[in-house]
Amino acid sequence: MQSLHRAGGAVFYLRGTSFFIFMGRRMCIIHGILQILFQVVLIISGNLSFLNWLTIVPSIACFDDACLGFLFSSKEGCVKDQVLKIQAKEAAGQRLPLRYGCCVRKVVNVTFGLLITYLSIPVVLNLLNSRQVMNTSFNPLRIVNTYGAFGSITRERTEIIFQGTSSLDPNDPMAVWEEYEFKCKPGDLKRRPCLISPYHYRLDWLMWFAAFQTYEQNEWIIHLAGKLLASEEAALSLIAFNPFEGKAPPRWIRGEHFKYKFSQPGGKHASEGKWWIRKRIGPYFPPVNLQGLKKFYEARDWPYPKQN
Repeated sequence: MQSLHRAGGAVFYLRGTSFFIFMGRRMCIIHGILQILFQVVLIISGNLSFLNWLTIVPSIACFDDACLGFLFSSKEGCVKDQVLKIQAKEAAGQRLPLRYGCCVRKVVNVTFGLLITYLSIPVVLNLLNSRQVMNTSFNPLRIVNTYGAFGSITRERTEIIFQGTSSLDPNDPMAVWEEYEFKCKPGDLKRRPCLISPYHYRLDWLMWFAAFQTYEQNEWIIHLAGKLLASEEAALSLIAFNPFEGKAPPRWIRGEHFKYKFSQPGGKHASEGKWWIRKRIGPYFPPVNLQGLKKFYEARDWPYPKQN
């Protein structure tokens, strides 16, 4: 949900300042500055930064010649000098002859504009569709496409919850399972959702995507479980709360699958201090121990974790 909040916040920001373009030169320049600064912040965070570089390119159009003039030399014969001479002639009422190259360029620009408009029709229709398709090309030329991680933002999300126990038998009904708490993803129902910008909690983000699939499709989940069983410091540094800190490492770890949603303000759960409501879906991966994972690690040429 935090990743969605971040993406939603970015979209809100972009839309919130876009109308500045139509409010005159100064506001257009302000929009360009804000847009570029915002993209730079996202680039620094390392989250999908190539898209942010691409967004900066059209933002340059918010600046006119007067703004960008300092980037060019004023020496005789340079671009800036030639532009100033042309502007001086136009101000004096002199009409410059229309060159052949200018006519060709105008024809090419109009042709490409019409082509892009035509190819964009299915893209716009898809955008207006309540069940829009993401990451798709609508023509063999692949000139105009749709990109997006989320066609829609859901009100619920599934989560993998790591649980450990010191019990000798993981199937013992009396076994006490304690939960690991990650730094930013939902876990403890009473913990307030964290603010991730500008830092990106990569592990928490990947676990959210893994919850859409099975552990067989995300073997790194079992790899992480082995490191937690061994109490490796590198893995524990990614954890907000280790229920076995200061104690012997767990004998078994399992993954439980839950569905999370926000509690309603003023509702029963909110009055109890709970930010989240969750419902168990079932097991995500069965209980595993360090010894049982030895062949799993060896088959994949992974370093076998040594218990601290």
